[in-house]
Amino acid sequence: MASFMRQSSLLRQTCLSAFRQPLVTKNVTGVSQVVAFHASAKKQILPPPQQVIQGTMNDPAPIPESHPSEGSYHWTFERIVSVGLIPLTIAPFAAGSLNPVMDAVLCSLLVVHSHVGFQASIIDYFPERRVPKTRTSMNWLLRAMTLTTAVGLYEFETNDVGLTEAIRRVWKA
Repeated sequence: MASFMRQSSLLRQTCLSAFRQPLVTKNVTGVSQVVAFHASAKKQILPPPQQVIQGTMNDPAPIPESHPSEGSYHWTFERIVSVGLIPLTIAPFAAGSLNPVMDAVLCSLLVVHSHVGFQASIIDYFPERRVPKTRTSMNWLLRAMTLTTAVGLYEFETNDVGLTEAIRRVWKA
């Protein structure tokens, strides 16, 4: 019993010392490192941004070049596509007519709406200054997926029942 008490006392002191003082280890080069409750080394996901200041603090901010596919034109186009989807989604089911042209326009607007939305996500989450190669690869992946989706919907429209008829059949099943 006395040996058990001694072991538990020693174990308690060992555990408490882990909380009180950090563990000091030596790395490969022989330099001491303080390790306290670290299971792995600190790793950064993205490299730090460039630490370069161009010009002086009194220089005016540069005005970016305007482009017709950015800014208010782009925002207006997104809203037109989004608002256009509302009647095209409701009309085939409310009116009861299945027009292949309306189905094709609905599929086209769905593809454009999805592409624009995912492109906005890529622009937001992968800044070109910070990760240019990742952003380029994500843009190319988006283009490939958009093309694949467009071809798949085209095949579904021409060789099968079409999007609105498929939705109608699933709804009634």
